[in-house]
Amino acid sequence: MPFGQVVIGPPGSGKTVYCNGMSQFLESTGRKVAIVNLDPSNENIPYTPTINIQDLIDFDSVVENTELGPNGGLIFCMEYLEKNIDWLKEKLEPIKDHYVIFDCPGQVELYTHYKVVSNILEQVQKWSFRLTVIQVFDSFYCKNPANFISVLLVSLSSMVRLELPHINVLSKMDLVEQNGPLDFQLDFYTDVLDLKYLNSFLDKDPRLTRFSQLNKAIAGIVEDYSLVSFTPLNIMDKYSVGELLKKIDKSNGYIYTSKDQSAVNDSIMEVSEKELNWDFDKYHEIQEKYYSEYDDDDWNYESEFNNLK
Repeated sequence: MPFGQVVIGPPGSGKTVYCNGMSQFLESTGRKVAIVNLDPSNENIPYTPTINIQDLIDFDSVVENTELGPNGGLIFCMEYLEKNIDWLKEKLEPIKDHYVIFDCPGQVELYTHYKVVSNILEQVQKWSFRLTVIQVFDSFYCKNPANFISVLLVSLSSMVRLELPHINVLSKMDLVEQNGPLDFQLDFYTDVLDLKYLNSFLDKDPRLTRFSQLNKAIAGIVEDYSLVSFTPLNIMDKYSVGELLKKIDKSNGYIYTSKDQSAVNDSIMEVSEKELNWDFDKYHEIQEKYYSEYDDDDWNYESEFNNLK
């Protein structure tokens, strides 16, 4: 049974870099990896795709001949792929023994408003693929409360629309404080804690006054569903990538498929043990590494955790 990841997210969030980095990490662990580029407008691909939608349809020609803009052109290309889904099925058949990463377009409307991507993924699942959606957001969005609320809404909408195991990722954690410190601890953003604490920041910004009640209402909807959370990621840090991969392997069932049953049991126990860690310090190492307010001399994570045990 083939397994894979469907990588989505807004433009500039680091999807293509993620696909490239994750594929290299997986290959280093011994997995056979294939990347499928489903973004017809992706001009700078750092990896060599095994399957490329650009071989099926040319984005520039679509925009020129149909007089559609970039967004309309992307929708046209994805609808064309849906109508020619047998092309994708034929291309995927020879690589069913690979771990497949789907690099998708950056237009968020494809995942929040239109059903075209949802329909395509539904077909891929019928071909026995076990998929997890990885939705990548730039951690820079945490800087502004209104932007963070919009990220939460996009995440929730995509999760409801795509109906697949879903992991939201805050990328570029090594740059999180490039433009100043965050207003809250990291776990406020990753665990999406009580969002009412954002209200004071929303009320202080004169640009957001007219949208204050709307932002608060959206935050309330996100809290009511209690589905959205984030995993921090620095794609250049193998420890960070490894921690994310554990969650992905659990979500799509990959950890249960080893031919060595003892390895399966070890993987299950490792995941279970990981979930028993204290919630308040599970991201402390990341804060210690990337947050200027944390000093290595002030906190020894391992010794403190051992004392708590």
